[in-house]
Amino acid sequence: MKTCTFCAIVAGTAPAVIVREWADALAIRPRSGGVAEGHVVVLPRVHVQDAGIDPEVTAAVMRRAAELMAELPAANIITSKGIEATQSVFHLHVHVVLRQADDGLPLPWTPQHAARAAAQNGASS
Repeated sequence: MKTCTFCAIVAGTAPAVIVREWADALAIRPRSGGVAEGHVVVLPRVHVQDAGIDPEVTAAVMRRAAELMAELPAANIITSKGIEATQSVFHLHVHVVLRQADDGLPLPWTPQHAARAAAQNGASS
């Protein structure tokens, strides 16, 4: 796909910091730097829109993400399908986010998220 940023990275026509390469996938650093130190994105070398399109490709990407997670003491693995689920790049990708105690990084369903939202709502009142 000519307009897909991740396809361009796979093809070598767009810049990326490649952390790990496999025959079926790449692990790259997010251009933004990520949400935490050690945050990487694992993507397949073939264009698949999201995790629901091709179970075999999704399984391969998850396997590669699991290999990276095995090297970490604590981490989240996150993927999204659809705009409503916060997908912004429509090429399957999995975020592996290194976690540390008290890193302050909330997920939407964690007590940290509720505490952060309450603090922000209190601060804006």
